[in-house]
Amino acid sequence: MLVFVLLSLAASADAQFLPRLKPLPPKKDVSALKSTPALAPNSSWQMLTNQPPLVDPTDCGPGNPILLTDGTVMLQDNGCQDWWKLTPDEFGSYVNGTWTRLADLPDGYSPLYHSSAVLTDGRVIIEGGEYNFLIPAWTDQGAIYDPLANTWTTMAPPPFFTGFGPFPRTIGDAQSVVLFDGTFMQSNCCTDQAALLDLNTLTWTPTGKNKFDINDEEGWTLLPNKKVLTVDAYVGKYNPTGMNFELYNPASGKWTSPGAGTVVQLWDSAADCGGRRFASFEVGPAVLRPDGTVFATGANACGAGHTAIYNSNTGVWTAGPDFPDELDIADGPAALEPNGSVLMMASPLIFNTGSTFFEWDGSTLTEISPAPNAENDSSFYGNMLVLPTGQILFTDFFFVSVYNPAGTYNPAWAPSIQSAPAAVTPGGSYVISGHRFNGMSQGAAYGDDQQSATNYPLVRITNNATGHVFYSRTHDHSSMAVAFNGLVSTHFDVPANQELGPSQLVVVANGIPSAPIAVTVQ
Repeated sequence: MLVFVLLSLAASADAQFLPRLKPLPPKKDVSALKSTPALAPNSSWQMLTNQPPLVDPTDCGPGNPILLTDGTVMLQDNGCQDWWKLTPDEFGSYVNGTWTRLADLPDGYSPLYHSSAVLTDGRVIIEGGEYNFLIPAWTDQGAIYDPLANTWTTMAPPPFFTGFGPFPRTIGDAQSVVLFDGTFMQSNCCTDQAALLDLNTLTWTPTGKNKFDINDEEGWTLLPNKKVLTVDAYVGKYNPTGMNFELYNPASGKWTSPGAGTVVQLWDSAADCGGRRFASFEVGPAVLRPDGTVFATGANACGAGHTAIYNSNTGVWTAGPDFPDELDIADGPAALEPNGSVLMMASPLIFNTGSTFFEWDGSTLTEISPAPNAENDSSFYGNMLVLPTGQILFTDFFFVSVYNPAGTYNPAWAPSIQSAPAAVTPGGSYVISGHRFNGMSQGAAYGDDQQSATNYPLVRITNNATGHVFYSRTHDHSSMAVAFNGLVSTHFDVPANQELGPSQLVVVANGIPSAPIAVTVQ
């Protein structure tokens, strides 16, 4: 998503460019939405049996999906104020799940292309928006959702954030991350500013000194060493061949540029087809894999997008394979499958339609079967979410479907329970602890906004006699560090409708379950 031309007035004297907004959701024909897209024979994709009954599917559409800590999925009618909840069926199937309407957003706030995160206490925060009510706004509004009360509360923005042109303060199409210690970090898209949120007081503290350029178009990837990786997009600092990247250190609150670049250019400078005036400044998603490498994808207005691999253990980048033809990811989704491969969505050049899906297994980039409606999609239409089943939920403004990855996970990646109650009671609250409760990665990524990380533990209890599946609501996790082998604890609240009798309990992180332990529900 691209910033308004007046950004040049505030960002830099070198910002003589005319960037483009990321387009609005495609206008859709209601009759087309009632027909089920055809799937290839033996496709790994499935349409959800029940599609969300959105308020305005023509102008908005199913977008930003967020996994709540009780195993349900929140879904935004992207650009509109209505949100929906997907509850899996009694056997834990999301494909056969049902939708219920959640509380609408506060008056005056209807964002499109914003930041989002699940906080350690189980609440959900969204901040900013490139559009508000489908009008360009780079809004500084925000809200927190309480799943227990089914209410949204307006969030005051960081008071020290500034803006550009007619906008005195912005957040806009911004990136965010929950740091290893559970602190929420929010960027201002249109400046180099960032802020940390105190969950108890809901107040903000400045952070992120020494940023190389402004935050716009960049994504944040949480690393095993607790730092945050970003690939610079050079908005306001146009350099046709720039390849800088940065690391944020929570201990110092500062960004550093390690020096050696990304080897290949990942942001779109349009250097070979018109330069600055035609640059989109977009980049693609960057996903951490279980081996400690980050697979980063690029955008390119002039041809095929590049990819690069960052080794978080050595700090070294190597070039990955280019996408075939003129495909790239100019904003778009990717997700880590339980088997360790990265699923991603590409499309031609910048914002064109006709998408192609790929997997990266650490050595090979392979085209896979297309998602439903892929021929009508651009990469920026897509959002992905790793479900507790190991499936990848996918939205594209049109439909909601799931991808069923092949293979399985390495047992060394699975959560491991160390301490848990032997018996629980419906409605009771308990503590469980163990290792790798936050998974090996954040799970999913998008070019910059609409984060849908799932690096937090879920507790799933299955009744032995009926096979019925129940998720307990987890909250107040002791850590959010990825690929962390230290001891982690979380609280879990057993639902009031949990069936009695002998059961099996597992902890799930990023679609990978622990070994089951016996628990009696009494």
